[in-house]
Amino acid sequence: MPSRVVDYLVRAVSTAGTDHIFGVDGANIEDLYDAVFDAPDAVTGVIAKHEFSAATMADGYARSTGGLGIVAATSGGGAMNLVAGLAESFTSRVPVLALVGQPPTALEGRGAFQDSSGLAGTIDAARLFGEISRFCARVEHASELPDLLARAIDAARRGGPAVLLLPKDVQQSEIACPPFLMPPRTHRHDEPGSARVRAALIEAKRTGKVVIVAGDQVARDDARDQLAALAAALDAAVGVTPDAKDVYDNTDPAFCGVAGSMGHPELAAAIRSAALCLLIGTPMPITASTGLDELLKDTTVAGIGVQAPYVPAVHAYSTDLAGALGALAAEFVGAAAYIDDRPAAPLTTLDVPAARGPGLRYRELVETIDAALPAGTDVFADAGNTGAAVVHHLRVPRGGRFVVALGMGGMGYAFGAGIGSAFARRHGPHGLRRTIVIAGDGAFYMHGMEVHTALEHRLPVTFIVLNNNAHAMCVTREQIYYRDRYSFNRFRPAQLGDGIGAMFPELAAYSVHDPAELTDALGHCLENPGPSFISIDCDPDEIPPFVPFLTSLESTRRNP
Repeated sequence: MPSRVVDYLVRAVSTAGTDHIFGVDGANIEDLYDAVFDAPDAVTGVIAKHEFSAATMADGYARSTGGLGIVAATSGGGAMNLVAGLAESFTSRVPVLALVGQPPTALEGRGAFQDSSGLAGTIDAARLFGEISRFCARVEHASELPDLLARAIDAARRGGPAVLLLPKDVQQSEIACPPFLMPPRTHRHDEPGSARVRAALIEAKRTGKVVIVAGDQVARDDARDQLAALAAALDAAVGVTPDAKDVYDNTDPAFCGVAGSMGHPELAAAIRSAALCLLIGTPMPITASTGLDELLKDTTVAGIGVQAPYVPAVHAYSTDLAGALGALAAEFVGAAAYIDDRPAAPLTTLDVPAARGPGLRYRELVETIDAALPAGTDVFADAGNTGAAVVHHLRVPRGGRFVVALGMGGMGYAFGAGIGSAFARRHGPHGLRRTIVIAGDGAFYMHGMEVHTALEHRLPVTFIVLNNNAHAMCVTREQIYYRDRYSFNRFRPAQLGDGIGAMFPELAAYSVHDPAELTDALGHCLENPGPSFISIDCDPDEIPPFVPFLTSLESTRRNP
């Protein structure tokens, strides 16, 4: 039976296994929401406060589920606001489908409001989104939709956003075709490369120890169990990149911490004495390789994943790490039957200068949060000094997810992403699953009003804002690299906990000034089935556990 294009889209989204569409409504996307209303059992429409946050909701949803995130936006400014969020998904290879409304085709190039057809000197949305997507197409006729939608979903599932530009008249037009069928998922394995990696591992096992550094493709491919099996079979030490803290049990005795600019000395020591370093699902960008560059140059390196390492390595291309690691582990089963049941040793923290300002210190507040979180809790950390402290000090709760956006590192990402993930994972095996968002006050000022979205949907999300009245990482850079001659990045004091509590009387909101208050506030928040908010006073001048800063300070100390 004929139906509207938008009705077909909603049914197709449901067929793709996605039950939420995140977005902001508007004249050239409103027909999609009309279709969502008519299909309440298929898809839930979620209205965000800003299209960037809608895009990060879809991104967080996709990262937590391993499935497809959907974001919708209208034309003009709504479409343009998607760019930063989709750029993060592109760089981090997260599968997101963006449905972007456009003015009616009859008005393209004829002075239409918010025209981005590329005609008559207007912005060309297809070219713009083509640069930050794996696939982008303008749907000119309803008959084109089934094929273009299948191609878009297939491209997104290969890692990154896909964009469909949908003129309003096309959305409203009728389409008569069979129900949407998901394109079969295909994977590519590099058998010759895999054979070389196996040979390198066999030789390394003969001569010494293997160290694994696992990256975020392990999470995207849902290969955590296979990674654990391979690590056990190889009797390997395991480190993780900063954006992949949840891919390996942080309490396992083999865990030796985080790689790179927010990393731990134990991983560097393990690589220094290793016969081989196996990089799984990471090319080792600078955030992961800082402090390890020279060690990796002097170590045999092998890699498995969609991106070859930036360092010289024997590499096997794979779009399915679950399959690749499972097969590799099976080949080494019996080679190392040793099970290490010792408790995990505490990791060595980076030595930072003592802070003298007001408020809680990064380490004590993160360790207090760590101690309070039950198993299965999901954690989303934002960029900046806050993110560095969380990556370095927090052990991810067993069974929980951990996400920090290091593709583009956009401030405010964690607010939307944590909410998107909570929609997907709030019902855990033992009741409500809590999501924790940890961000700085600068990030809160950008996109923190998504607290309202969490409140509207009664999501079990606790927002923890480190309030130092500054863009603290910029303050730190001014101090270290520009001789502390000025600051553009300090703010007048703001009482965020009190303010957000007054704005939203239903929201459980707390202002924290010392560790005891933080413990009490966390207890109240974790017992609350809905959203909650904690503002923690911090020192804008505290140096975070971030290797480039600490190296510069040490260099200045030695060469004043």
